[in-house]
Amino acid sequence: MVLENAISLLGSAWTDYQRLVREALHSDIKLLDNLNESLLRSSGKQLRPLLSLLMAGALGGISEDSAKYAAAAEILHNATLLHDDVVDGADTRRGKPTLASTLGPSPAVLVGDFWLSAMVRLVIGTAHRDEAIKLYSSTLSHLAEGEMLQMEKAAAGDTTEEDYYTIIYDKTASLFEVSCLTGALSAGADGRLYEAAGSIGRALGIAFQIRDDILDYGDPSGLGKPVGQDLAERKITLPLLGALKGCDEEARIRGMVADIDSHPEYCGEIAGFVLSRGGVEYAARALEEQINCTLDALTSLPESPFRDALGGIARYLVVR
Repeated sequence: MVLENAISLLGSAWTDYQRLVREALHSDIKLLDNLNESLLRSSGKQLRPLLSLLMAGALGGISEDSAKYAAAAEILHNATLLHDDVVDGADTRRGKPTLASTLGPSPAVLVGDFWLSAMVRLVIGTAHRDEAIKLYSSTLSHLAEGEMLQMEKAAAGDTTEEDYYTIIYDKTASLFEVSCLTGALSAGADGRLYEAAGSIGRALGIAFQIRDDILDYGDPSGLGKPVGQDLAERKITLPLLGALKGCDEEARIRGMVADIDSHPEYCGEIAGFVLSRGGVEYAARALEEQINCTLDALTSLPESPFRDALGGIARYLVVR
């Protein structure tokens, strides 16, 4: 109910955002337009545009530019997913076949490119376009660098905790951050409030990814990502890093991760190691720290139902 209540609070601003997404992705090419419509029907929680609009509301008011930045955030997010599915060779996304698996990697890349161009068109049509372009350009760099660093570390099997936080900032938190910053920008916020918006987005993004990585070791809802997906892709995430602390079997466990392609049965043994060594609890404590950082930063914002909704989303990320 947390997300539904926040959407209800936004009212017509939410429908304006959705309209802008569809308009930006419309194409006269029937195949492309049909693919775009299909992808939109399977959209996820749309958390990034929700944060962007709530931040604008919390810092002075939601405008047409606020809706454009929210639309840009959602379109960019989904464009990166299309490209990620090609990089990862993923067969499913949100329980459905990926575009890359049904039509092939080339169409998936092209559709992702079209979505990126739609994002740019939205941003350049705003009053703060120069600053917004700088923000989104930086985010695109982070997204690409994070993916490359993750690939490098998965191949080497030497991910450290510092590497991990760099990767999840680049690949996930940077987009949460830019969503909140552009929401603040559209509301005319600057100085302390603008910085607080960035801190909130960054901490929320890190928390979101830590929670996702915890779910790789067991999703009690049965509705999330497939358990063991990260391990199958040789990704060393925070639960495993926590379990490895002070462990004399580190070299052996890292070697097993590196050999998972040849020995998929290792996934179960490694997961058992993480659970027995308190790796999930270690990551959960880090998640709680990020939520507390978010809630602390929220106190800098004026009191409002929008601020309360942002706090509700922060708490929701702990249990989603």
